[in-house]
Amino acid sequence: LIFAVMRLTKPTLFTNIPVTCEERDLPGNLFNQLMKDDPSTVKGAETLMLGEMLTLPQNFGNIFLGETFSSYISVHNDSNQVVKDILVKADLQTSSQRLNLSASSAAVAELKPDCCIDDVIHHEVKEIGTHILVCAVSYTTQTGEKMYFRKFFKFQVLKPLDVKTKFYNAETDEVFLEAQIQNITTSPMFMEKVSLEPSMMYNVAELNTVDRGGEGESTFGSRTYLQPMDTRQYLYCLKPKQEFAEKAGVIKGVTVIGKLDIVWKTNLGERGRLQTSQLQRMAPGYGDVRLSLETIPDTVNLEEPFDITCKITNCSSERTMDLVLEMCNTSSIHWCGVSGRQLGKLHPSSSLHLALTLLSSVQGLQSVSGLRLTDTFLKRTYEYDDIAQVCVVSSEVKQ
Repeated sequence: LIFAVMRLTKPTLFTNIPVTCEERDLPGNLFNQLMKDDPSTVKGAETLMLGEMLTLPQNFGNIFLGETFSSYISVHNDSNQVVKDILVKADLQTSSQRLNLSASSAAVAELKPDCCIDDVIHHEVKEIGTHILVCAVSYTTQTGEKMYFRKFFKFQVLKPLDVKTKFYNAETDEVFLEAQIQNITTSPMFMEKVSLEPSMMYNVAELNTVDRGGEGESTFGSRTYLQPMDTRQYLYCLKPKQEFAEKAGVIKGVTVIGKLDIVWKTNLGERGRLQTSQLQRMAPGYGDVRLSLETIPDTVNLEEPFDITCKITNCSSERTMDLVLEMCNTSSIHWCGVSGRQLGKLHPSSSLHLALTLLSSVQGLQSVSGLRLTDTFLKRTYEYDDIAQVCVVSSEVKQ
């Protein structure tokens, strides 16, 4: 028996090398006429290295993580005898596991001379590094002798994309994820889909489209090709679901954000897919008490009162607090109201909303500062400065 293995890949576009010369040179118009008569060139663009024909693969080629490895396996009886009980087995050995790729595990009863057993195997590559295709054949000769042989085919799986992520924590509980995706192959890619599958704690909004006439248009244009070594940034906004946002003590420490799902196509439509592992980020620590702004105007008039709404949250999961609010004036921001008032008891993982009034005596971008919260149980004071910024303008300018 003779054993043959061939990788199944798409053909490639034929590229011709144009040879031209000036009309006053010795060949004259000979080279140009030969290119026009060449059936492989594109009519009207003969001098471009772009052909209309396809060429069959001449070598194994590159295979990248996330693509599907396909191979044709053939066992041919090259003798004049009939062999029996032929069993063909194909395994793929990686650095961590051994996979059986054979379509059928049943033995073929007999194989006549000049006949063959064919099989096509497929496998979605999910590991980087050295892969070994182990093909084994066992059979019985006419004399009853049992024979066995195997062959090894080694190939490397390369990394197609370089993915880097960055997290940005907003003043609210929103999290912005920037994903930088770089094409590290030698051919352009058509990015079919890049999406973020959030974890159970978050809802996600993609920020990679622009609203044009009621329709979302990609920020990368209608043809989302990624050239070799080019990098593209994708942006996502994650918001905690309502049931988790209400519980201040839930989103703490290391939290799971979700995973990126990337689908692309190359050359003649070969499809590849990658899914990252679960992305994690370190949630910012707010201590025992968290103060956040719910509403604040962007621009206010000089020496005119304006209102803000604060949210005070007890981040402790065990201890009840009895809070007192103190308001300290700064050189530009003045608080309107009574300082030192009791806010009452605040139970663990609960929050309260507080409406406050301020007045600015200085124009420009001013920082809201001077809030103090005192826990009467522990006699501990929490200071909050530079909570937010507000633009103060003259009333005449605003009108």
